Amino acid sequence: MPLAISGHWGRVIQVLAVATAAATADVARSPGASPTLGSGPDTVVIQNGTLRLRALLWRPEGRGPFPAVLFNHGSGPAGNPLIPNRVALGPVFARHGYVFLYLFRRGSGLSANEGANSYDVMRQAFASKGQDAKNQVQIRLLENDDLSDAVAALAFLRERPEVDARRVALAGHSFGGSLTLILAERDTAVRAAVVFGAAAGSWPSSPPLQARLLAAVGHTRAPIFFIHAANDLSVAPGKALAGEMQRLGKPHRLEIYPASGRTPEEGHDFVHRDVRVWEWDVFGFLDERMRR
Repeated sequence: MPLAISGHWGRVIQVLAVATAAATADVARSPGASPTLGSGPDTVVIQNGTLRLRALLWRPEGRGPFPAVLFNHGSGPAGNPLIPNRVALGPVFARHGYVFLYLFRRGSGLSANEGANSYDVMRQAFASKGQDAKNQVQIRLLENDDLSDAVAALAFLRERPEVDARRVALAGHSFGGSLTLILAERDTAVRAAVVFGAAAGSWPSSPPLQARLLAAVGHTRAPIFFIHAANDLSVAPGKALAGEMQRLGKPHRLEIYPASGRTPEEGHDFVHRDVRVWEWDVFGFLDERMRR
């Protein structure tokens, strides 16, 4: 059942409902689209220790159990609810037959009052002690606080009655893409991972992050799809990480799509700006690995 949220976040959910309806109408015009969708989004609570994290859940039409995807969003200020276009990804995944869970990690969006926000923590570290300190904090968050939230969400998703727990994949964007790679390394039952612009904003300035993510893709068992727009903040992470998986003979795919928008920031937002460009490649990749 949906969770009732009053005040500011209740208004956020109302805005989200409008955005979701608009996205549903839009994707239904795509080639091969179903004219109807399942239910959602429902607002759910994921318990992680003392934290009560909010997430949004979409379900496909029909009878399950269905394959499922956990989405890890990027970092941003605590006051940014990350809607409406961000979570309008849900109807796209539902239309393709996937349960879709969009987790708001601690300090972010609907979980803004639950713990410290990763963006603010990294910004404070940089302001007080410089780039090296920020790099160290980023690794700590990816391996501890934010990873813990994602692990709790993944367990929650697998326990849902409409989900086939044997067919769960991960997706993520930016900081959430880096988190997705570390989670895929940790959880060997994950069937596949798709990452949009992973580490694009941090790669050039953080050798520790480079080393950590190269180690993660070296250890993971899941096939990984690396995605960038040509004008992303950097395409070096995708090239380097795909190259490492190629060297090790691990299944992967790398696509650098044409530029999205006019600026690197718009290019970094490719996952939300140009769904129709990546949609069929991503679901072809997921279906091949999730529907066996």
